Amino acid sequence: MGEAVKTIAKNSKAYHDYFIEEKYEAGIELAGTEVKSIRLGNVNLKDSFCLVKDGELSVLGMHISPYEKGNIFNKDPRRTRRLLMHKREIMRLFARVKQDGYSLIPLSVYFRGPRVKLEIGLAKGKKLYDKRETAARRDAKREMDRVMKTRNR
Repeated sequence: MGEAVKTIAKNSKAYHDYFIEEKYEAGIELAGTEVKSIRLGNVNLKDSFCLVKDGELSVLGMHISPYEKGNIFNKDPRRTRRLLMHKREIMRLFARVKQDGYSLIPLSVYFRGPRVKLEIGLAKGKKLYDKRETAARRDAKREMDRVMKTRNR
């Protein structure tokens, strides 16, 4: 089969604020204490985003809390972390972001086997009326499901 996937953190705000067009998987360059902290679930993706600079992809604003037993080995919780992807994929993403007004947004952090992976989405920003429409559609679906459930009793 495949390796076990264990999701640690999700960026639910990303689905609220953006239309996610494509999803990619990237490895993250981390220190040992950061991996231990992620294993405990101490990671926050809320205001993070990805940037391509000098042919390298990195994630900014991702908060990994310091590991309690890490003392001097702990790194800055909000430091810029390099993402690991194939050069060809990075250049394709860079071209899309530069031309079409897309953003690269971290969607989730998870373990694939022993390795920490970051799922990033190629996203286009939602306008306020898009957010209202999405909320209205979700509420309508919830209402229909509730009515169907009471009818089928």
